[in-house]
Amino acid sequence: MKSLEEQLAIYAAYHRDGRNKATHFIGVPVIVLALFIPLAWLRFDLGGTAVSAGMVLAAIVLLYYFVLDIAFGFAMLAVFAALLWAGERIATLGAVAGWTWFAVLFIGGWILQLVGHVYEGRRPALADNLLQIFIAPIFLAAEVFFALGYKPQLHAAVQERAQRLRAG
Repeated sequence: MKSLEEQLAIYAAYHRDGRNKATHFIGVPVIVLALFIPLAWLRFDLGGTAVSAGMVLAAIVLLYYFVLDIAFGFAMLAVFAALLWAGERIATLGAVAGWTWFAVLFIGGWILQLVGHVYEGRRPALADNLLQIFIAPIFLAAEVFFALGYKPQLHAAVQERAQRLRAG
């Protein structure tokens, strides 16, 4: 498994332009929210508790984030909990409303991200590695941490490595 620094640097190499990052701060959570809507309808019983496929997916991704970094994992736990809760609420509106919200959020989120990559002048990271889709949310958490002055050594290492990747 690649280190957090390496994962963030690869993603950062595709996301240097501030406008691109801004579109991702909206587009990525909107896409995650969209995915949680239909996954809320896939439910099973686990010891008397209803569990959705969205909860399972969130748990798996969060476990990966916690392995990469505890602080970022907790930040993403809060974000995913809010998005999962919202997705579950939207799903209760019924199939027509749920699929409508899914379509609007999913398509809108991707349009935002593609517009960001026009500014970037570079195709999305997932075009080269589809697994980068799982790094996008934790990358945004890292960007917030870095902007607040947390983890400056990691930030510097990520920026240096991303610059080398971008040049090479």
